[in-house]
Amino acid sequence: MLIGFIGILIFSLTLPVSKIAVLSFDPYFIAFGRALLAGLVALAYLIYKQAPLPQKSDWIKFVIIALGVVFGFPIFTTVAMKEGSSSHGAVILGMMPLATTVIGVIRFKERPSIGFWLVSLLGAALVVVYALLKNAGGFTYIDGLLVAGGICACIGYVEGGELSRRMNPRAVISWALVVSLPINATIAFYLFELGYWGADTLAWTSFIYLSLFSMFLGFFFWYEGLAIGGIARVSQVQLIQPFCTLVAASILLGDYLTAMNMVFAFLVVSTVILSKRMLVERT
Repeated sequence: MLIGFIGILIFSLTLPVSKIAVLSFDPYFIAFGRALLAGLVALAYLIYKQAPLPQKSDWIKFVIIALGVVFGFPIFTTVAMKEGSSSHGAVILGMMPLATTVIGVIRFKERPSIGFWLVSLLGAALVVVYALLKNAGGFTYIDGLLVAGGICACIGYVEGGELSRRMNPRAVISWALVVSLPINATIAFYLFELGYWGADTLAWTSFIYLSLFSMFLGFFFWYEGLAIGGIARVSQVQLIQPFCTLVAASILLGDYLTAMNMVFAFLVVSTVILSKRMLVERT
């Protein structure tokens, strides 16, 4: 749980840092450009470690991981941050633990207890209620982008977490980035504008953080945590992410920690404590 939490702590800065980056860069350039930089670093890492080539049957899994965490999540969430609030997005993405659990159960036959399901559903329900209250009873286009991004990430989490049970977690995310490198290099090249060189230090620092931490180093911890503790159980640590992101947004962006945000973040985090006590069987 602690190893997984370190990964989530790194991921928790993604939305507020993306919000800073979109002030200077096109969101699509950020999505593909950060994957390009991360992919180059991942390639250097694999060469340095003299990592063996994966089994032929694993290549499709790397493609699925890439579709989820290299393409899907970065594209949807970065576009959402162009107009949306990182604080609002933080709470909406609180649905990810339940989605990860459901996908893990379907894909790898994990068997959470009834109590575990009830606690997970409670956490998801809190997120839904929050969204409805914030948007005067309805979901917005931004909410849709965030939910789509969250589901994409969960698919990549589940596939990568399971693969990390028999393969080095650091190699898992590295190969996923390398597999997608040609696409990211091509699209990032066409989206790059000369004016980006004039962006300030904060903008480029944000871009580098999204590349090296959110898309690469964070997965070192996250995939290892999922592999050791099981997808269903460790995925519940994601419920702490909204609170961490709210704090980060208040520090980096000056967002106010409203009573509603704090109350719902506290309630969602409480479900993590309950879920940790619930039995999860693996078949």
